[in-house]
Order: sequence, then structure tokens, then C-alpha cells
Amino acid sequence: MAVGFDEMTGVDGNLRPAYGELSRWLKEIPPDVLDYRRREAELLFRRIGITFSVYGEADAQERLIPFDVLPRILAAAEWDTLKAGLEQRVKALNAYLRDIYGRREILKAGLVPEDLVFQNPVFRPEMNGQKVPHDIYVHVAGIDIVRVDADTFYVLEDNARTPSGVSYMLENREIMLRLFPELFARHRVAPVENYPDELLATLNSVAPSTATAEPNVVLLTPGVHNSAYYEHSFLADKLGVELVEGRDLFVKDDIVFMRTTQGPQRVDVIYRRIDDDFLDPLAFRPDSVLGVPGLMSAYQAGNVTLANAVGTGIADDKAVYSYMPQIIQFFLGEAPILKNVPTWRCREPDHLTYVLDRLEELVVKEVHGSGGYGMLIGPKADKATIASFRAKLKSQPRNFIAQPTLALSTTPTCVEEGVAPRHVDLRPFVLVGRDRIRIVPGGLTRVALQRGSLVVNSSQGGGTKDTWVLDR
Repeated sequence: MAVGFDEMTGVDGNLRPAYGELSRWLKEIPPDVLDYRRREAELLFRRIGITFSVYGEADAQERLIPFDVLPRILAAAEWDTLKAGLEQRVKALNAYLRDIYGRREILKAGLVPEDLVFQNPVFRPEMNGQKVPHDIYVHVAGIDIVRVDADTFYVLEDNARTPSGVSYMLENREIMLRLFPELFARHRVAPVENYPDELLATLNSVAPSTATAEPNVVLLTPGVHNSAYYEHSFLADKLGVELVEGRDLFVKDDIVFMRTTQGPQRVDVIYRRIDDDFLDPLAFRPDSVLGVPGLMSAYQAGNVTLANAVGTGIADDKAVYSYMPQIIQFFLGEAPILKNVPTWRCREPDHLTYVLDRLEELVVKEVHGSGGYGMLIGPKADKATIASFRAKLKSQPRNFIAQPTLALSTTPTCVEEGVAPRHVDLRPFVLVGRDRIRIVPGGLTRVALQRGSLVVNSSQGGGTKDTWVLDR
């Protein structure tokens, strides 16, 4: 497996400019200082209560996501490229969704296979011909980015349903400001702490035309047992909006109301962190106790905005991902700024043959998988795992895609033996409002803490670090 590009030292071992001050600072401080601050950061996270649950574990206990105290640093010019690519990507995702649930020009043009859309379990026929407020489907996107050299960023995944992780981006910055004021003083770091204001401005801007001048926004959570509940309560608090569960809302005459001690209060925008299936027992799963009966009828009547819209999963499916370069070209008439990872769709017989012949070299992913689960990393897998994936691919090829094993970039990371390179990815958060697209400079950097590991997901032992974008 190729060694990743090191973001601090580059390919030739020469220090890259963005990391100059960090390198000098690391040489100046005593080694025990880093370890002390690392322990201090852990105490702070424990005190704040930032935890997540791992589903499927017998005890499914709450645990801390490990935090690395060394920032990942991007130069202003690097961020400019990323920002332009992210804006382009999200515009194309929204145009694609509008088309799939509308005129379906891209299907008529034969660029995306019809069965990939219509036979897809996340396609929502209820959204056919449905007008959504201001034609925006994806209001909050988490686009996963990896880097392979000084100039090349790849999009690994488009998260267009209910992307999570922004609370860690915000808390990581707060902890760093508290623990490393002297390191901040040596850099001009662009702020991320205005994200809640930007999110609220975005949500207010997409209120339906029937809303009052001051739209009423709420955040809908599945409840305390959800693995991201900490983030839901954190964001509601930062936004200054009510955190509600399905039972707190009801629908009357196609209008959504919230139960309050002062009586029913109309709701205009719901930032929902509940999957489509559970949103409305009258429209989707009848056994759901998490949703709001009649919510879809209020939505279809144009009286409430759901962020993100129902049915956005058809844009972040991993097989649809492989068509994103064509989607960008078709709707925007532009070449993609950010590259796609070359992808083999196992649903296509010639692609499947190629993948089966090279399983030991490739990464194989479930089309609807997430969190690093259901994934094969060929070069790291034993013979039994490869044999099991071979059988799965032969029996259900439509459920999988395969990609080459990318040499993800590394950044300096504080580990037990000192400072060492570890592989990273980046999830910037893109907000799409009626007025404009907002992206705070940075995002959530996830880091594979195990030496040589490429899996950055927290559920698989990964950690996070603060992402610094340098101001000019």
C-alpha cells in the first residue's frame, strides 16, 4: 500500500509553509506538555459530556471520541479550492434531486440508469412532482473529503440525509482555544464558531411562504437513545430553538403545531435528525413512534419546510455517487472541481468480474453502508474475510461498489510514542439557503489513530482533531 502524502512535510521532506509555526512550536515545548494537555482535553470532554454510542455492541455504552490536540492546518488557497468544489457539488446534488422527483431529464438522457433510481430502497415515490420550499432539497450537507497529494482532493462520500459531527467541530475549536492560546496567537485561524448563526440564518431563509416574518424553527430528534443525541441537544441550544421529539408535535388542518405550556404554537421549519422511514407513521413505517402523524400531508401542502427534504438519500447512495462527475456536467455544464474516487459498480457484470479478480487490492463498500461498517479493505483483510465478501458479491452484487485503496494524506498526531503521522479525512459542512450557500472554513477532521489504519470512523476507533484554515 502506498504511503500517504504528509501534509506537514510534503513528498520531499521539506516543511510545507502552512505548518511552519506548528513545527517551530513543537520543537520549543517540552515533550510532557503535549501529554499533559492531551489528558486535560480528555477531562474537559468528559466534563462537557461529549459522547456517542456504538450500535450493535452488547452494552452499547456511551464513550468519548478520542481527541487529538495537534491541529490539521490548511492554507487559504487550499481552502479556496475546496470551497469552490463543495459549492459546485451541492448545487449539482440539489439540481439532481429536483430533476429525479420532477422532469427526470437525466434519466431521459440515459446518463443515470432508471433502475438505479426507481428500484432504490431510498427513492421516495411520495416526492414525485412534490414542490419543496424554494426548490432546495439538501440544506445541510456533510461532504467527506480525502487528500492524496499537495493539489488533489477527492470526494469520498456525499452525506445528504442527516449528516452529523458538527458539534465535534465546534467543541474541538473551543477546547483548542482554551488549551493552546499561545499556538493560536502564532496563527491567523479563520473562525468556525459562527456555524450556529449561519445554520439558523439558512433555516430561517427556507421557511415556507406561509410562514410569519419570524419563522418558528425546531430541531426534531429521535430522543435520548439516539447515538447523536448529544449533538442534537447541543445544536438546539446553540441555535436557540426548541429540541422536540415526535410526541411534542401534532398536525391539524395540514399545519404543524408544537405543544407548549402556553398552548399550541405553529412550526414553520423542522431541522430533522430522523430518517425518512420514521418521520410519519401515516406515510412511511406505521410502527414508528418517533415521527409525527400527518407530517407528510402538511409538507405536501407547503406549510412546513423539512431540512433536509424527504427522499434525499437517492443523491448520497454510493452507486449514484459514481455518476457525480456526469451529474455535475449535465446540470451545471462544468467539469468537477473535486475529483471522484474511481468506482466500480458491482451491479454491472464487467465491473463485478474486475472486482472479484482483485479483491485483495480494493476497498469494497455497501451501497447504503455508513460508519465504516460492512466494508472490506482488501490489503488489510485475511483470507476468510475476503472469501466471505466474495460470496456476498456473487449473491448480491447490486449492494456493493468497489474503489482502489487510496493513500490518504497524513498529519502529525499526538500518540503514545510522541508525535507521528496518521491518516485523516475531512467533513466540511455546507449550508444551502434561499439566499446563498454558507460554508464555515474548516470542518471535522477525523483521524485513524491506529498506525497504518485507513479507517477514521469513531465507531471503528478513529478520533477527531481541530481543522485550522489560515486567513490570508
